[in-house]
Amino acid sequence: MKSTFIKSLSEISSNNFSEIIDEKDKPFMSYEYLYALEKSKSAHFNNGWETFHLTLNEKNKLLGFIPIYKKNNSHGEFVFDHQWSYALRRAGRDYYPKLLSAIPFTPCETRKFISPESIDVQNFIDPVVNHMQKNNIETWHILFPDKNLSKMLSENNFIERGGYRFVWNNREYQSFDDFLKIFTSRQRKNIKSERKKIQNLGIEFSIKDSTNMTIEDWQIFYEFYKSTYHERMQAPYLNFEFFNLVHEYRSILNPVIFFAEINQEKIAGSLCFQSENTLYGRHWGSSINIDSLHFECCYYQGIEYCIKNNIDYFDPGVQGEHKIRRGFEPMPTNSYHYVLKEDFRNAIKSFCSEEKINIEKYLAACSEYTPIKKEYRI
Repeated sequence: MKSTFIKSLSEISSNNFSEIIDEKDKPFMSYEYLYALEKSKSAHFNNGWETFHLTLNEKNKLLGFIPIYKKNNSHGEFVFDHQWSYALRRAGRDYYPKLLSAIPFTPCETRKFISPESIDVQNFIDPVVNHMQKNNIETWHILFPDKNLSKMLSENNFIERGGYRFVWNNREYQSFDDFLKIFTSRQRKNIKSERKKIQNLGIEFSIKDSTNMTIEDWQIFYEFYKSTYHERMQAPYLNFEFFNLVHEYRSILNPVIFFAEINQEKIAGSLCFQSENTLYGRHWGSSINIDSLHFECCYYQGIEYCIKNNIDYFDPGVQGEHKIRRGFEPMPTNSYHYVLKEDFRNAIKSFCSEEKINIEKYLAACSEYTPIKKEYRI
């Protein structure tokens, strides 16, 4: 079996790639999503994402794939390692470039070692570690892997780092009011009050999906998306060409946009992607600051959509304790880190062990903070 590092996804045909993935890998591990990030130059060498994917081939047939990027910064990853980079720099060594296996700007759990058949995990790991040794690259980071890969990485000298996210679980609700029954009476009242504020302002919602969205919808949404970053004095990670390509591949990527409107004029939008069993909230923005509009556009509309379409989970993105009060429950996540040299590996092990204790305390505190009745908790 031959291993090859490639500088562009275009070195693989989409047909060959489609043969090694399955429906559960979509939308984010699809060829089209990765290609949209690369072709649009949203994930590009110039902004710290140098494509360095690993392919496994036999007799010119693609058998395996790992998304890998050489990173010269830690932007757009959602697992924060700045302390690690500072520590290594103080020791007089280079933290960058590092290797990263993740979907750029997309903190969602997916398979990261892609293969349609049983391939020994060492066929994936060994070529990468050999490259690290030859080029003195100190670290390789695998973010948001699936559970099967997590077990294999733990058995192959990767250091586990804990994290958390907030996920809504569909308990076969028949309506939004049915969902509200899981809350204490006080929180039911709070949520109804937030939704009433929006209704009283005459704000209505339209839903655009792969069957009815237009390129004009994307142009409007992109202005909202940019405004979110401009408020923070930041440049947006994604450019319009990326969204244009998502529109082109919409039948595969399954985007869903929830638009807030007043008198048929769009004032805000929330972009999600739908997989087999999960709705993923990814980006949002608005042209006007209205109390509770973010909660309605980014959470309650998505929950109603999941109930109506029998979708099991709604993952609105990492971070944000305010999600707990609105029905999202904390779930542990993990990432895995291969550290080449023993001294730094021991330091990272110690860091992750201490951090794990704090995360466990935090998750325990979250369980006390939740307004969900005990009989409905995970």
